[in-house]
Amino acid sequence: QSRKPMSKPMKYLVIHCTATPEGREVSSAEIRRWHTSPPPVGRGWKQIGYTDLFHLDGKIERLVDNNEDAQVDPWEMTNGAAGYNSVSRHIVYVGGCNNKTMQPKDTRTEAQREALKRYVVNFHHRFPQIRIVGHHELNPSKACPSFDVQAWLREIGIKQ
Repeated sequence: QSRKPMSKPMKYLVIHCTATPEGREVSSAEIRRWHTSPPPVGRGWKQIGYTDLFHLDGKIERLVDNNEDAQVDPWEMTNGAAGYNSVSRHIVYVGGCNNKTMQPKDTRTEAQREALKRYVVNFHHRFPQIRIVGHHELNPSKACPSFDVQAWLREIGIKQ
C-alpha cells in the first residue's frame, strides 16, 4: 500500500492533562480556543494539541480525525509536544491540578482511569512498537500529565 510522502511512522503515544482544576469539566471548544485562537486569548496554533479528549465521565471525544494506522499523516498531526508532533499521537484527560492550589495532581476519575486503560491497552495491542509516554517524559519542564505514566503502564500490564 502506498503512503503519502509526508507521513511518518508514529513513535509515541503521549498522554497529557488539561492542567485544569479537579472536577471542572473542559469542552473541546475550550481546548480549541486555548490552542488555535490568536494570542493573547490562545496560542495561535494551526491545529489543536490532541487527537482524543477523555472527559470526567469517561466519554472519549475525537478532536482531530485519524485513520487509526501507525503513521502520522500531515492532516492528523496535533501540537502536543514541540519537536515530537510529526511522530506522535497526543491524547488528554480533563484535570491534572489540585482545585485549590493548582499544583499538579492526578485527578483522573474512575471513569477516566477505565477509559484511558481501555484506550491504551487497545492501542498497545495494535501498535506494540509505539512507545507510550507522559508529556513530561518528552519535556521535563512540564508536570503533565500529573501522574507517573510508566508506573501506571506496569500496573495495567503493559511492558514496553
